Amino acid sequence: MAKVLMKGNEAMALAAIEGGCDAFFGYPITPQNEIPEYLSRHMGEKGRVFVQAESEVAAINMVYGAAGAGARALTSSSSPGIALKQEGISYIAGSELPCVIINVMRGGPGLGGIQPSQADYNQVTKGGGNGDYHLLAFAPENLQETVNIIKESFDLADYYRNPVIIAVDGLLGQMMEPVDLEAAPKTEDAKEKKWAADGNSDREGGRNVITSIHLDPLELEQHNLKLKKKYDEMRAKEQRYEMIETDDADIVFVAYGSMARIARSAVKTLREEGIKVGMIRPVTIWPFPEKAFDELSKSVKTLLTLEMSLGQMHEDVRAANNGRFQLDFYGRTGGVVPEPEEIIDHVKRMLEKEGSS
Repeated sequence: MAKVLMKGNEAMALAAIEGGCDAFFGYPITPQNEIPEYLSRHMGEKGRVFVQAESEVAAINMVYGAAGAGARALTSSSSPGIALKQEGISYIAGSELPCVIINVMRGGPGLGGIQPSQADYNQVTKGGGNGDYHLLAFAPENLQETVNIIKESFDLADYYRNPVIIAVDGLLGQMMEPVDLEAAPKTEDAKEKKWAADGNSDREGGRNVITSIHLDPLELEQHNLKLKKKYDEMRAKEQRYEMIETDDADIVFVAYGSMARIARSAVKTLREEGIKVGMIRPVTIWPFPEKAFDELSKSVKTLLTLEMSLGQMHEDVRAANNGRFQLDFYGRTGGVVPEPEEIIDHVKRMLEKEGSS
């Protein structure tokens, strides 16, 4: 299959089908509507399940049920819709069930607006549901990377028995770019899920039961410690990032997703002007790629966090930095997409301030 020009949301939907998605449950919300729209046309013809639920709450609980029965389940939504799913996501994580969630982020808080934003960072990485749990969270930069990650996510969800969330913003959802589905990693065939609640009474020990309730506090503590061991494995194995022009950089940007695309242009222009800048691009935002900061040269003077939000990721940058370098921040919010020139001007103001001090 050669590269095909596709709209972002439709490419994501096709990637989910190619990744082995058995069942989709969702509810319409802009700017992700082309995902369920595409799946409504193509899931049935492949003998798979598509349900437009009556609400986001219903959709995530359908995911819970399908995942508990062993299906590869998917839901997609946008910011306030993901907020409504948080209780169900916590149940799914607590029950150790695999599923894939796509969040095409828009501005907030509340209903906000439909323009691109990264203001769901805390929701995605810290979790809006209750309890000690984490989602494996990806934030791709372009459609080819997004397609690759979505296909892989079904395998990762099965491996860790945990939800995987892909956070893109409305810009990636609505833009068109060439994608090659064959260039994406091959998806493994779903292995037998011996833990699934499939009604098999012939199994040793009888039927499986899926639950997240543990009324004995000592039993619940052991369950949480078991989950933590899994999250520690994710931290060790799944930190993903890209280092761009960092070897000799004085200033290093930290940016993900669409903001990283914009920052790349700023890096190029500033380099052409003789200003040594580079960038750390997180691909996973949980686990946050702390290892990337260990690779930086001691010649780095400042880390500049760039976000389409008001500093949510900056707190993780601060923790990963651990006092090594100076920190600065530039962000836009409310659905405003910054221009590279804004970043360039900010860097020059930083340098002027340093020169005058």
